[in-house]
Amino acid sequence: MRIFGVIILFACTFWACSSTSEPEESAELIIEESEPLIELKPLKRKVSELEEKLLSEGLVNVKDQIPSIYVDLKYSTSNNFFGSDVYGDFDKAFLQNEVVESLAISQETLKGINKNLSLYIFDAVRPLSIQQILWDALDSIPPSVRKAYVADPEEGSIHNFGCAVDISIFDIANDTLLDMGTDYDFFGYLAYPRKEAEMLQNGSLNELQIKNRELLREVMGKGKFMPITSEWWHFNRYSRNTAKEKYGIVK
Repeated sequence: MRIFGVIILFACTFWACSSTSEPEESAELIIEESEPLIELKPLKRKVSELEEKLLSEGLVNVKDQIPSIYVDLKYSTSNNFFGSDVYGDFDKAFLQNEVVESLAISQETLKGINKNLSLYIFDAVRPLSIQQILWDALDSIPPSVRKAYVADPEEGSIHNFGCAVDISIFDIANDTLLDMGTDYDFFGYLAYPRKEAEMLQNGSLNELQIKNRELLREVMGKGKFMPITSEWWHFNRYSRNTAKEKYGIVK
């Protein structure tokens, strides 16, 4: 049986080597351009309902226009003054386009002073429905006093028009926010810019903290943002009346 197998192998080898017929062309895999092997579908980025609403109303995602800026919406976390997430799956900073253009000037100014610093957004546009939640969360405070911390929804906040931003400065090299003397959304005189001289004199704030606040006001001023007297982090691009004239309120 073994001898028979060897004979067959020898015969096959001899025939293959001595054959003078033209070799057959190797088979080719032909792919029609109209028939792709894999159908590629575009990846869809998850967009929250609130984001869709803001886009439809013409507001702009700040990070799309200013990639170097930092965004950490505190009301999209539980790390805020009343410990609840009110934005849900929405975590992006949106503003009116003209306001973003102004903010870009402020960011560029800051980078010109120190490339290792960046603006850091806590809150941007704030729909009126969210404003109502924040207002109600402070219902233990009389309305006349409450207005110093949260705008009355009946009157509307400049945040509600996409024309205000809550912001600080981030030290990229040291991976930390600059020390402004208080946390964001601190309720009390320590957060009041108009009380800074007094707080410095009595030792409640130090010179570095005041200097950091002054830097923030300087660069925001280059973008024509206006500070307020009761929150070091809050800046308006327009007055309430101008915001109402230029834009509709975001509900």
